[in-house]
Amino acid sequence: MAETKPSNFIEEIIEDDLTSGRVGHVLTRFPPEPNGYLHIGHAKSIALNFGTAIKYGGQCNLRYDDTNPVKEDDEYIKSIYRDVTWLGFTPAAVLYASDYFDYMFTCALLLIGKGLAYVCDLDADQIRQYRGTLTEPGRESPYRGRSVEENRKLFFEMKDGRYKDGEKVLRAKIDMASPNLNMRDPVLYRILHAAHHRTGDDWCIYPMYDFAHPLEDAYEKITHSICTLEFEDHRPLYDWVVDNCACDPAPHQYEFARLNLTQTIMSKRYLKKLVDEGIVSGWDDPRMPTISGLRRRGYTPEAIRDFCERIGVAKSNSEVDIALLEHCVREHLNDTAPRRMAVLEPLKVVIENYEKSGETLQSENMPKDEAAGTRDVSFSRAIYIERADFMENPPGKFFRLAPGKEVRLKNAYIIKCENVIKDGSGNVTELRCSYDPDSKSGGPTAGRKVKGTLHWVDAETAVPCEVRSYDYLLTEDTNGDFMDRLNIDSIETFPDALIEKAGAAASHGERFQFVRQGYFCVDKDSAERLVFNRIVGLKDSFSKTLDI
Repeated sequence: MAETKPSNFIEEIIEDDLTSGRVGHVLTRFPPEPNGYLHIGHAKSIALNFGTAIKYGGQCNLRYDDTNPVKEDDEYIKSIYRDVTWLGFTPAAVLYASDYFDYMFTCALLLIGKGLAYVCDLDADQIRQYRGTLTEPGRESPYRGRSVEENRKLFFEMKDGRYKDGEKVLRAKIDMASPNLNMRDPVLYRILHAAHHRTGDDWCIYPMYDFAHPLEDAYEKITHSICTLEFEDHRPLYDWVVDNCACDPAPHQYEFARLNLTQTIMSKRYLKKLVDEGIVSGWDDPRMPTISGLRRRGYTPEAIRDFCERIGVAKSNSEVDIALLEHCVREHLNDTAPRRMAVLEPLKVVIENYEKSGETLQSENMPKDEAAGTRDVSFSRAIYIERADFMENPPGKFFRLAPGKEVRLKNAYIIKCENVIKDGSGNVTELRCSYDPDSKSGGPTAGRKVKGTLHWVDAETAVPCEVRSYDYLLTEDTNGDFMDRLNIDSIETFPDALIEKAGAAASHGERFQFVRQGYFCVDKDSAERLVFNRIVGLKDSFSKTLDI
């Protein structure tokens, strides 16, 4: 293995383990529960688990934690695999917790035989009452003293479907006075009469996460079980299961800070609520922080991986400004997205002294990449500009088009506004302009200075399209329930937008920079006519705070 330099505490642990010989190779895993779509927080865990394994010449498994059949679905399983591979990672193996149900059942019997597990008849509320508090010890269940033989008999009866949901559970026998509430006889198995997506009706008892997870790691011989900080208090239970179920070699759990983003919902449960209540169009709504939503909006896997690398791996939770993610996206698209001109709210301009039938101009595809070449841009007597680029009574520092003022049309000519046409209600409907025929880009007076340069599209060849612009789902207000913080103006639609002819052949997923507008991606709704999603704008104030 080539010499590497650790960049975070996880890598320092791995290098120490490799040097000391505790492990001979690195095997990690990404273990999502298939009860929803992955979001940007999961991307951090994906990048960490897969990226760390790759760095040290190891492997990473994708393992579905499918131990709760009520909440899990094949749709989520497919979406998770699609997201992981789209981000650029290939699992060493695709596995399921349900692969190990027989093994877990055997481990539960082992604990019963050791007198370390018992069948309890208390219901969920009673178990909670008996558990105690952070300042008061718990009380032992009245069923804690059952014999090994009785517990084994009852556990088999649970497996055979003799009892109703919630009627009995299997609990670990640890310490009801432990200062760690997770160690106060936690539930290991519950009864759940529900068909499983893979095992069908073979089982009616299912292991709890805290029991299943360490056993899955042990069975797969995971060397470094990396999870987020909310599982730090669960680590003693993880180690207890590993030690008492005779797991060899014993896996080790390490915790890192989860990702929290400003103005972003980072809870799968809350995101599901938005989907279920129709507040968004689906899990892949471009406003959603799900990986599928970011993909549909136009974010690139390269930018997301870059973002995960920049935020690093820490031991304490903090909040990251979402502007950093947008900066990474903008930076990548600036180097990769071809340029096009589009007008979101068109205002017609007629150039009255333009007497040609039309002409073809040249515009660069990528200003900083000569190899990207140029494209043909049609120009004629009638064009459209952005309505916001004209003001009838502008303030002093308005350098766009106004009566009597000149502007340059990008890669074309200088025009001057001569007359304003209005409808009966006083709304501006058309501008009449003149142009300087010698001011063509590259022409004899191309260097004549005017302060404003506008994008435009040719009226004869422009293609109608729809543009959707997005804001954050949450407002900046940090008070109250997330539903109270929803941004009611998180989407704005421009149904009458126009794009230059070169954009007509764009296909689903293609990304462009619309000159002076921002970065846009062709949406999947583009069956009858093109629909573009705004990915991010051009303005990047966040870069000023970065050492780049």
